[in-house]
Amino acid sequence: MNTYVRPALSLIVLMTVVTGALYPLAVTGVAQLAFPEQANGSLVRDEQGQVRGSALIAQDFQSDGWFHARPSAGAYATVASSASNLAPSNPALAERVKGDAAALYQAALGPVPQALLTTSGSGLDPHLPPEAVAYQIPRVAAARQVPQARLQALLEQATLHPLIGPPVVNVLALNQALERL
Repeated sequence: MNTYVRPALSLIVLMTVVTGALYPLAVTGVAQLAFPEQANGSLVRDEQGQVRGSALIAQDFQSDGWFHARPSAGAYATVASSASNLAPSNPALAERVKGDAAALYQAALGPVPQALLTTSGSGLDPHLPPEAVAYQIPRVAAARQVPQARLQALLEQATLHPLIGPPVVNVLALNQALERL
């Protein structure tokens, strides 16, 4: 019996040390050396060095003077990150989208972009298509008393063109640029 138990326990202890301590420490060390910004959460800081958020997580901007991110099913909390899990046929989803569309609708601009009405898969996507941000320019310009052309130029500067996929705008980065105006 001892010939089976001792090697089994030794192997459990060895694998616990290797996979539970040595491997995580090695991966963390390599990440800190090779990708320190990403390994520490891609934090976004203001001019004073204060952390304002993460480039990877959307934030809830309520005021009309800010560009708003897409809706979040988990109230932008990372612990509750997920989609709403409501099927397209679910009346609750249809009611929420109708209510949001009515609140955001501007007759002069036409229909509200879908990205401003639907959540992303994680509920935390910080990016919007440029069209969804452009739809918000009149509201932000009126609230801040800034010419729309200036905000359009800011949007064009903040638009990212990834190697694969459509152009996107990080709403937090755009709002930081807006704050510097």
